[in-house]
Amino acid sequence: MSQERRRFDKEFKLMAVELSKSRNSIQELAHELGVRPELIYRWRSEHLEKPEGSFTGHGKARHTPEEAEIARLRKQLRDAELERGILKKAISIFSRGDGKSTGL
Repeated sequence: MSQERRRFDKEFKLMAVELSKSRNSIQELAHELGVRPELIYRWRSEHLEKPEGSFTGHGKARHTPEEAEIARLRKQLRDAELERGILKKAISIFSRGDGKSTGL
């Protein structure tokens, strides 16, 4: 009995954000709109963070070319650190048998 995930379009989210600025109670607004209050808070923070790039759809934020490059480099760094960690463990495992442990 799983519920189907509801999707809200950009116009609905922008309307909810604008209404939340003029209302005293986010709880009441959420009840009127039929959404959880946490969603309105999340939409507000996303809109404050990047007004022009908010609510792009499907949970994937649009990045500027610089942000995309930073994300790519961070992923590359994580992969390299993971490889290095695996190689360190392999060296310590293989060097134990011959008594020439490197102490890594």
